[in-house]
Amino acid sequence: MRATEYFDKYRFEGDPALLRRVAEQMVRLLPADTEVLGGLELGGVPIATMVSAMTDLPAVFVRKEAKTYGTRRLAEGPDFAGRAITLIEDIITTGGAVRAAALALRARDSTVHTVVCAIDRSEPGANTLHEVGVRTVSVLTKADLDADSR
Repeated sequence: MRATEYFDKYRFEGDPALLRRVAEQMVRLLPADTEVLGGLELGGVPIATMVSAMTDLPAVFVRKEAKTYGTRRLAEGPDFAGRAITLIEDIITTGGAVRAAALALRARDSTVHTVVCAIDRSEPGANTLHEVGVRTVSVLTKADLDADSR
């Protein structure tokens, strides 16, 4: 699915004051059992870094796929096996990247049940993360943004 609207997420991810405001809201949404933050490549990484700094929770940075050279890891950072990871994403449209990351991290012995995102712009029925046991929690939704632009 290709979105019909473009959100320039790098406008808030590259602005320290806006990034802090988004991260502050995300901190409030973290499940109590969160042990590790999982920042999804690329947009989730700066947000996860800021949330990590605010909460003292360690962060791992999750690639779309493991590199074929270097560490060959899917996720870089501290050991996360056996730990509860809350995924951090900037924008969710269908949840495809989150689904892939959750399944891959579970296959590496971690627990993933929640993604916290800055903006959930998914259309009704498009976000199927609940089908794999991942709950979506967002700071803003497309409906929030549409209502604010009127």
